[in-house]
Amino acid sequence: MDLARRGLLLGALAAAGLPVRAQSDARPIRIVVPFAPGGGNDVFARQMAKSLGELRRQAVIVENKPGAGGNLGSEQVVRSAPDGSTLLLGHTGTVSINPALYKGLKFDARKDLQPVAMFASSALVLVVPASSKVRTVAELVAEAKTQPGKLDFASSGSGTGGHLTGELFEQRTGTKINHIPYKGTNPALTDLAGGQVHLMFSVIPPALALVKGGKLRALAVTGAKRLPSLPEVPTLAESGVRALANFESTLTYGILAPRGTPEPFVKELAAQMLQVAASAEFQSRLDVEGAVPLLGGPAEYAALIAKENAKWAEIVKVSGATVE
Repeated sequence: MDLARRGLLLGALAAAGLPVRAQSDARPIRIVVPFAPGGGNDVFARQMAKSLGELRRQAVIVENKPGAGGNLGSEQVVRSAPDGSTLLLGHTGTVSINPALYKGLKFDARKDLQPVAMFASSALVLVVPASSKVRTVAELVAEAKTQPGKLDFASSGSGTGGHLTGELFEQRTGTKINHIPYKGTNPALTDLAGGQVHLMFSVIPPALALVKGGKLRALAVTGAKRLPSLPEVPTLAESGVRALANFESTLTYGILAPRGTPEPFVKELAAQMLQVAASAEFQSRLDVEGAVPLLGGPAEYAALIAKENAKWAEIVKVSGATVE
């Protein structure tokens, strides 16, 4: 975001009565990341914690709580006191996909968490082995239709964004492609590069390294716009396949608090987080992780979560996707 747009954003926040200046507070804030250290979720949370702590003149720490597809960490935040001391690094998988995917959850992210601010969106990239004869999305769809059930697509695990994006691709194109779940992105990409599977909808950073290294070919990205890190790669909507004309599958990142957290604090924190997210330093981290800015306060984030809930619940239902 350029300085002019940033100025407009902060001016709008001030006009709406939302505070944008820091206020010191002795009590630390904890941001729970419901995934292991090292991934995009963790990177975004740590950058937000660093900059937010400097802005508020307050300790902001990150705690990783992985397990059950993000449900363990999410439940920990849900059960925390709604006093502003515990927040969740939200992700489309945990707040919009998991409620439809996991049966018997002891909490409902849609009802038990209060959206504070969203700050980024990340597309996936459709990749095939460099040795594949397929060079375009149209050629991939044609091959899948010619050989129904003969192609395999890898994912980092059942119920992940990559898995369900593949299911959405099948639904839209009327193809049948076998899902092969792996225990993580790296082993899936390794087998893809080796030709053991035919395609994958992957998160950007690890796939980008293999594309630039000549081991994978990028056919398309799943967002509404091309990515700065892959400017020559079209979106699926640009692929020329009519069934994919409005295709979009992205993962949204934001911050949520336990339901019941005081509204004045939520508004203050939202304004400050959006100030951080509008900074050049923060957005440079997004670019490295293959993400783009997507800024919105509590109302905007809540509306997007509701929209994504409906979208992914339908995809889970139609595909019959399950997790162990």
